[in-house]
Amino acid sequence: MSLLSNLDLIRRVPLFSTLTQAQAESVADSVIKRRFKRGECIVEQGKKSNCLAIVLTGRARVVTTDTRGREVILATMNPGDYVGEMSLIDNQPHSATVRAEVQTDVLILGRTEFARCLPENTSMAYAVMKGLVQRLRHADRKIESLALMDVYGRVARALLEFAQPDKDGVLTIKERVSRQDVAKMIGASREMVSRVMKDLEDRGFIEVTEDGSTVIKERLNSLG
Repeated sequence: MSLLSNLDLIRRVPLFSTLTQAQAESVADSVIKRRFKRGECIVEQGKKSNCLAIVLTGRARVVTTDTRGREVILATMNPGDYVGEMSLIDNQPHSATVRAEVQTDVLILGRTEFARCLPENTSMAYAVMKGLVQRLRHADRKIESLALMDVYGRVARALLEFAQPDKDGVLTIKERVSRQDVAKMIGASREMVSRVMKDLEDRGFIEVTEDGSTVIKERLNSLG
């Protein structure tokens, strides 16, 4: 990351792809690069950071916690994703915590520069709006699954969200699936998730390979 200028980094972020050269240079002069170690908070639930945080490298987890300390995993952030725009728009504290899952490099853009970019560039404003709509749709799907699906359906949907097509187009989860993480995503116990996933494997809905990756069979769609 240190070998690239701020302007080079800005140009690699999809959110800033429509900025003019002058606008990109202005943003580049305003951003700060930060590196977060695994487990460090990028933004914290209930607090204000007054900034937009854009993931450059690494991976972060979006979680919300109740008063008893129980966590629910809302989403995973990958390079190009950003967080903090809702708090910047409505001036309210963050509704969730974003925690680095691995070493994660982030660009930080302050409130003033963010606010200046929106009216000057309608394409960027549209991109922010589109991102908000995508989060709302994701929230709608999560509410639907919690209200209408049994545990099998919720596990199936979580696995389908994790999966990505491989070079042959087969849906695969390359990393070992954490039962605890799935449990935090769907509002079930780790033990229940383990039983459901074992049953899904026995019935041929998924296949766990020797390297720990999980191959999703097409028939899993009937559950999720």
